[in-house]
Amino acid sequence: MYTTEFDYHRAGSVQEALALLAANPDAKLLAGGHSLIPAMKLRLASPPALIDVSKVAGLRGIRLEGVEVVIGAMTTHRDVEFSDVLRAACPLLSQVAPLIGDPMVRNRGTVGGALAHADPAADYPASMLALGASMTIASTSGERTVPADEFFTGMFETAVAPGELLTEIRVPAATLGEGQAYEKFAHPASRYAIAGVAAVVRTQGGSVSSARVAMTGAGYHAMRLTKVEEALVGQTPTPEVVEAAVRGAVSPDELLGDHFASAEYRAHLVEVQARKAILRALGSAG
Repeated sequence: MYTTEFDYHRAGSVQEALALLAANPDAKLLAGGHSLIPAMKLRLASPPALIDVSKVAGLRGIRLEGVEVVIGAMTTHRDVEFSDVLRAACPLLSQVAPLIGDPMVRNRGTVGGALAHADPAADYPASMLALGASMTIASTSGERTVPADEFFTGMFETAVAPGELLTEIRVPAATLGEGQAYEKFAHPASRYAIAGVAAVVRTQGGSVSSARVAMTGAGYHAMRLTKVEEALVGQTPTPEVVEAAVRGAVSPDELLGDHFASAEYRAHLVEVQARKAILRALGSAG
C-alpha cells in the first residue's frame, strides 16, 4: 500500500528541526522510520509533512560523562549493541539491543525513535525505567529533563509535547554491587515482547539494598513492578525470596489481552520473566 502525499524536510541541526516543527505543527519526526513508515503505508498515519532528523549533528553517539552514560537520541540499536562504553558501564542495554528485531532493524532503528514512539511491547522503555534513566527534551524555549518514571504516559504516549524533540538519554553508570538483566518472552515473528522484564539490583552486606524492576509488553505502557521491588529490599537474595517477591507481581486486570496472549497468561509470563531477570541480575552483581 502507498502513503498519502506529504512534504519532506531534512533538518541539519536541532535548532532547524525545532523551527521546522514550529512551522509545520502537524508534521511527524522521522528517525529510523521502522515504526512511522509502515504506519503511513497502512494509512494508520497520514502526516502532511515529515521532518527527517536522522542526520542531525550531535544526536548520535555514546559517551561516559562523570557517573552517567549519555546516549544521543539518533544512536542506532546496533551502536548500542556493540558499544564498549555500555558493556562496561551499563550492561543491561548491551543485553537488550541484540534482542530487537533483526540486523536490518538494528542498523536503522534508533534509541530515541523507539522511546518517543513508546510502543507498549518495545524493549527499551522497561530498561530505562529499571535503570532510572532521564530524557533530555528540547524545544524553542530551551531544554528540560524528564525522569523515565514520568516519561511513559500511555499507549504510544510520552511526555514529549508537540513542538519538542527528544535529544539524549542519560543513564546512571553501574556501581559496585549492582547487577543488571533483561528477560523477555518474544513474539516469534516480530520479536516484540509479549512480556519482558528488566531488573537492576544492588546488594550490600549480604542483602538487597535497592531494586528497580520494570515490565514491558504486557501492559498499556512500560511500568515499574513496585510490589516486587519492595519485597526484595532488605532481604537476603535467595531463590526462595525472589520466588515470593515475584508471585502475583501484577494483576491481570492491569494487563492487555489479545490474540497473542490473554491478560492472565501475560501475568504469568511477567512472573516468570521477573524471576529470571532478578536471579540473573543478582548473579552478575559485582
